[in-house]
Amino acid sequence: MGQKVHPRGFRLGVSEDWQANWFGGKNYSDYLIEDEKIRKLIRNKRYRIKTKRGQIIDSDAAVDEVYIERPSASKVKISIYTAKPGIVIGKKGSEVQALREQLEKLTGKQCFVNIKEIKTPETDALLVAENVAAMLEKRTSHKRAMKRVMRNAMKSGARGIKVMVAGRLGGAEIARVEWYREGRIPLQTLKAKIDYGYTVANTKSGVIGVKVWVYTSDK
Repeated sequence: MGQKVHPRGFRLGVSEDWQANWFGGKNYSDYLIEDEKIRKLIRNKRYRIKTKRGQIIDSDAAVDEVYIERPSASKVKISIYTAKPGIVIGKKGSEVQALREQLEKLTGKQCFVNIKEIKTPETDALLVAENVAAMLEKRTSHKRAMKRVMRNAMKSGARGIKVMVAGRLGGAEIARVEWYREGRIPLQTLKAKIDYGYTVANTKSGVIGVKVWVYTSDK
């Protein structure tokens, strides 16, 4: 039997760090639930932007990591890593101010929001997975979508990438799994920095799961 382990959890303390930095004590479970609510609010938030043609559309912020620190019981520091910092910040900081107010209302604590840009979204596993899912929802061939993101990742400096999709691919009656790999993916090497992302595509024929592994460097 193949025993699977999350690539990030496997490397915690070696080449990866925790996504939250606080000591809960008796309030551990409350803080944990609050962290999940904060991440859900940030990732599901939609932003209204104007296109070059003057159209107003809803857009997400391409958020990957959300790091949470708690310097005290009444303060929360949140660092948001996004490929679209301009959308999150908004005009003269209006969007980030509104987000901070939403977070303070949700938590009942003083919140500090820090926006950080992802320089190469083509090698960010979660953003790559969301890109594949978006193409599948637009009825693009799964093979074409997978090959495209793999080519972009390798051009952007990735040492290896593996993309896996599972479900009713192409509207087939029987679900199946397909995956492609380019370069190296040393899953058993602790010093290797491997980014992992998972999301789902909601298509007309059903849900398709998308998993992505990206090998970027060694620690």
